[in-house]
Amino acid sequence: MDNSQPDVRVRFAPSPTGYLHIGGARTAIFNWLFARKNNGKFFLRIEDTDVVRSSQEVVDAIFESLKWLGLNWDDEPRYQSQRFDVYRRIAEELVQKRKAYHCYCGQEDEPEENADEGERNKCQCYLLTVKEKEELDRRGISRAIRFWVPDGTTIIDDQVYGSMEFNNSEIENFVILRSDKIPTYHLAVVVDDHDMGITHIIRGEDHISNTPKHILLYHALGWEPPKYAHVPLILGEDKKRLSKRHGATSVMEYMDMGILPDAMVNYLALLGWSPGDDREIFRIPELIEAFSINGISRKSAVFDPKKLEWVNSEHLKIYPTEELLQWVLPSLRESHLITDFDAERKVPYLIRVLDLFKNRMKTTKDLAKYGRYFFKDPERYDEKALQRYWEGAETKDRLQRLKDRLNAQEEFTADKIEEVTRTLASELGVSAAKLIHPMRILLTGFSVSPGLFEMMEVLGRDTCLRRVERGLKIL
Repeated sequence: MDNSQPDVRVRFAPSPTGYLHIGGARTAIFNWLFARKNNGKFFLRIEDTDVVRSSQEVVDAIFESLKWLGLNWDDEPRYQSQRFDVYRRIAEELVQKRKAYHCYCGQEDEPEENADEGERNKCQCYLLTVKEKEELDRRGISRAIRFWVPDGTTIIDDQVYGSMEFNNSEIENFVILRSDKIPTYHLAVVVDDHDMGITHIIRGEDHISNTPKHILLYHALGWEPPKYAHVPLILGEDKKRLSKRHGATSVMEYMDMGILPDAMVNYLALLGWSPGDDREIFRIPELIEAFSINGISRKSAVFDPKKLEWVNSEHLKIYPTEELLQWVLPSLRESHLITDFDAERKVPYLIRVLDLFKNRMKTTKDLAKYGRYFFKDPERYDEKALQRYWEGAETKDRLQRLKDRLNAQEEFTADKIEEVTRTLASELGVSAAKLIHPMRILLTGFSVSPGLFEMMEVLGRDTCLRRVERGLKIL
């Protein structure tokens, strides 16, 4: 059954005053999933009205973050800084309709949430006569434009929090155009959302206090408001709003840590949204199919880096190895384990290595960190492993015999290596572990690795025999 909604148009509208953080990324993901689920449009709008704090560097970083997450947008990005004339025209139209008025008092900052009634409505420029305004204009007093909040109440029919009613007397006559002719957030966002035909606005619950103002502007302009869905905030493990004190908050920091984009989208989508069951691992097409605004919780979600790492490890297991290789190669290069030549000419070997090792990985950097032995001979042997598994001359004699037998084999496959190893152990009257563990130490330097026999097949006969010979001499 098709439950999609017709003509869905949503947007993600970051301010380029800081890099894309976890909360913003989740908002973008919710919008993108909703659009793709309903065969709608997902637009990107850069809200750069703060010309002093906005920068192209941050804009580029936001684009890079969204592209890394796979959140492709429709049409070209829209920039608010290119639409100042539109906002100014709309603001003056509201003045002409007596829905707004010129303010000369210079009190353009938003009042505090806990300000009393006198503080919230301290501007009384609406009482100025025509002559008083003309005199102020003649003297060159700069003027802003304030929206005139009508009496009554404003209702938000929110798709997450339900119906919420606000008394308009608690909303000050807010500025929509500053004295420097730069629009405020309230005016710009309403004008843009209308002009872009936005049907649904999915954004953080910290915007709930702004929404009554926006609905009032819609009504004053004779426009139909979109549907609103406010999503709960993301908290740190101390149940306080997520910030730098909780660790990395920028999306690109997690890319640098070795998190897969699919895993990041999967994890963030489930922060504050549920598909209705206990399932936790989703491929992107499955997320699109399952997503619904009805599944968004009113309860704030807690960001857990360890849970993200687990989700990432599960995605590493199911990710097609050939595609996963592109995410692993950079760390192999940075660690000087492979060259550009290797990356191009040794792809079959790299895929075999990754296929064997990826079930043990938590991040895309783990092969470079814990699987160096696939690319370089061990530089040392773990002391604890030697104390536990190396029995001196007896171990050396056993491994020498195993080396000789493996060298005599025509086949060097996992099955044949296991057969030879277990046969020799039986002849020597010892458990196969007496050969397996010391052999692993000589080949890797450690006591843990993927399955020994499969690993030996991937490493190849020459590498294995060379490392055993070298290790026997050293030890």
